[in-house]
Amino acid sequence: MSRQVSAQRMARKEIDYLSIPEEIADSLCSCGGVEGLIEQLPPDTVFAQMQGWYQACADPTRLKILSLLMIQPLCVCVIKAVVKMADSKLSYHLNILKRAGMIEGDQQGQWIIYHITDQARAFLEQERDRFQRP
Repeated sequence: MSRQVSAQRMARKEIDYLSIPEEIADSLCSCGGVEGLIEQLPPDTVFAQMQGWYQACADPTRLKILSLLMIQPLCVCVIKAVVKMADSKLSYHLNILKRAGMIEGDQQGQWIIYHITDQARAFLEQERDRFQRP
Protein backbone atom coordinates (compact mmCIF):
# COMPACT_ATOMS: atom_id res chain seq x y z
CA MET A 1 0.00 0.00 0.00
CA SER A 2 2.81 2.43 0.87
CA ARG A 3 4.44 1.71 -2.48
CA GLN A 4 1.24 2.84 -4.25
CA VAL A 5 1.00 6.01 -2.11
CA SER A 6 4.66 6.75 -2.83
CA ALA A 7 4.07 6.27 -6.57
CA GLN A 8 1.11 8.65 -6.41
CA ARG A 9 3.22 11.27 -4.62
CA MET A 10 5.92 10.95 -7.27
CA ALA A 11 3.29 11.21 -9.98
CA ARG A 12 1.91 14.35 -8.30
CA LYS A 13 5.38 15.91 -8.34
CA GLU A 14 5.79 15.00 -12.01
CA ILE A 15 2.53 16.63 -13.07
CA ASP A 16 2.56 19.66 -10.76
CA TYR A 17 4.43 21.56 -13.47
CA LEU A 18 1.57 20.96 -15.93
CA SER A 19 -1.15 23.56 -16.18
CA ILE A 20 -4.15 21.20 -16.06
CA PRO A 21 -7.43 21.13 -14.13
CA GLU A 22 -7.18 19.74 -10.60
CA GLU A 23 -9.64 16.94 -11.39
CA ILE A 24 -7.45 15.73 -14.27
CA ALA A 25 -4.31 16.03 -12.13
CA ASP A 26 -5.87 13.92 -9.37
CA SER A 27 -7.04 11.30 -11.86
CA LEU A 28 -3.64 11.26 -13.55
CA CYS A 29 -1.90 10.76 -10.20
CA SER A 30 -4.10 7.77 -9.39
CA CYS A 31 -2.95 5.98 -12.55
CA GLY A 32 0.75 6.67 -11.99
CA GLY A 33 1.16 10.03 -13.69
CA VAL A 34 2.15 10.50 -17.29
CA GLU A 35 4.40 7.42 -17.18
CA GLY A 36 1.56 5.30 -15.81
CA LEU A 37 -0.71 6.59 -18.54
CA ILE A 38 1.87 5.72 -21.20
CA GLU A 39 2.25 2.21 -19.78
CA GLN A 40 -1.48 1.61 -20.30
CA LEU A 41 -1.28 2.34 -24.03
CA PRO A 42 -1.18 -0.62 -26.41
CA PRO A 43 2.13 -1.24 -28.21
CA ASP A 44 2.84 0.75 -31.37
CA THR A 45 2.36 -2.43 -33.43
CA VAL A 46 -1.34 -2.36 -32.51
CA PHE A 47 -1.65 1.23 -33.72
CA ALA A 48 0.14 0.32 -36.95
CA GLN A 49 -2.26 -2.58 -37.54
CA MET A 50 -5.25 -0.36 -36.78
CA GLN A 51 -3.97 2.25 -39.21
CA GLY A 52 -3.56 -0.37 -41.94
CA TRP A 53 -7.05 -1.73 -41.37
CA TYR A 54 -8.71 1.66 -41.33
CA GLN A 55 -6.86 2.68 -44.48
CA ALA A 56 -7.86 -0.58 -46.15
CA CYS A 57 -11.48 0.05 -45.16
CA ALA A 58 -11.40 3.66 -46.36
CA ASP A 59 -12.47 2.70 -49.87
CA PRO A 60 -16.05 1.62 -50.70
CA THR A 61 -14.82 -0.97 -53.20
CA ARG A 62 -12.67 -2.66 -50.59
CA LEU A 63 -15.55 -2.60 -48.11
CA LYS A 64 -17.73 -4.27 -50.73
CA ILE A 65 -15.05 -6.93 -51.34
CA LEU A 66 -14.77 -7.57 -47.60
CA SER A 67 -18.55 -7.81 -47.32
CA LEU A 68 -18.63 -10.37 -50.13
CA LEU A 69 -15.94 -12.43 -48.45
CA MET A 70 -17.85 -12.32 -45.16
CA ILE A 71 -20.60 -14.22 -46.97
CA GLN A 72 -18.28 -16.85 -48.44
CA PRO A 73 -14.81 -17.39 -49.93
CA LEU A 74 -14.67 -16.36 -53.60
CA CYS A 75 -12.44 -16.44 -56.63
CA VAL A 76 -11.43 -13.26 -58.45
CA CYS A 77 -13.88 -13.95 -61.28
CA VAL A 78 -16.89 -13.70 -58.96
CA ILE A 79 -15.54 -10.66 -57.12
CA LYS A 80 -14.91 -8.98 -60.47
CA ALA A 81 -18.47 -9.73 -61.64
CA VAL A 82 -19.87 -8.01 -58.55
CA VAL A 83 -17.59 -4.96 -58.31
CA LYS A 84 -17.39 -4.52 -62.09
CA MET A 85 -13.85 -3.30 -62.53
CA ALA A 86 -10.75 -4.10 -64.57
CA ASP A 87 -8.42 -6.87 -63.43
CA SER A 88 -5.58 -4.47 -62.64
CA LYS A 89 -7.76 -2.28 -60.42
CA LEU A 90 -9.23 -5.29 -58.64
CA SER A 91 -5.75 -6.70 -58.10
CA TYR A 92 -4.70 -3.36 -56.57
CA HIS A 93 -7.59 -3.47 -54.08
CA LEU A 94 -7.03 -7.14 -53.21
CA ASN A 95 -3.33 -6.47 -52.56
CA ILE A 96 -4.17 -3.65 -50.15
CA LEU A 97 -6.50 -5.98 -48.25
CA LYS A 98 -3.87 -8.75 -48.24
CA ARG A 99 -1.11 -6.42 -47.00
CA ALA A 100 -3.40 -5.24 -44.21
CA GLY A 101 -3.90 -8.88 -43.18
CA MET A 102 -7.64 -8.73 -43.75
CA ILE A 103 -7.86 -11.37 -46.48
CA GLU A 104 -5.87 -14.39 -47.56
CA GLY A 105 -5.77 -16.24 -50.84
CA ASP A 106 -5.39 -19.99 -51.29
CA GLN A 107 -4.26 -21.42 -54.60
CA GLN A 108 -6.65 -24.10 -55.87
CA GLY A 109 -5.52 -25.27 -59.27
CA GLN A 110 -5.49 -22.26 -61.58
CA TRP A 111 -7.66 -20.16 -59.22
CA ILE A 112 -6.94 -18.20 -56.10
CA ILE A 113 -9.78 -18.41 -53.60
CA TYR A 114 -9.92 -15.41 -51.28
CA HIS A 115 -11.34 -15.50 -47.77
CA ILE A 116 -11.54 -13.01 -44.94
CA THR A 117 -9.34 -13.58 -41.88
CA ASP A 118 -10.98 -14.33 -38.53
CA GLN A 119 -9.66 -11.09 -37.02
CA ALA A 120 -10.97 -9.01 -39.93
CA ARG A 121 -14.35 -10.75 -39.74
CA ALA A 122 -14.70 -9.90 -36.03
CA PHE A 123 -13.58 -6.32 -36.67
CA LEU A 124 -16.03 -5.80 -39.55
CA GLU A 125 -18.95 -7.39 -37.70
CA GLN A 126 -18.33 -5.03 -34.81
CA GLU A 127 -18.07 -2.01 -37.11
CA ARG A 128 -21.14 -3.00 -39.11
CA ASP A 129 -23.17 -3.42 -35.92
CA ARG A 130 -22.05 0.01 -34.79
CA PHE A 131 -23.33 1.60 -38.00
CA GLN A 132 -26.58 -0.39 -38.11
CA ARG A 133 -27.70 0.67 -34.62
CA PRO A 134 -30.63 3.12 -34.66
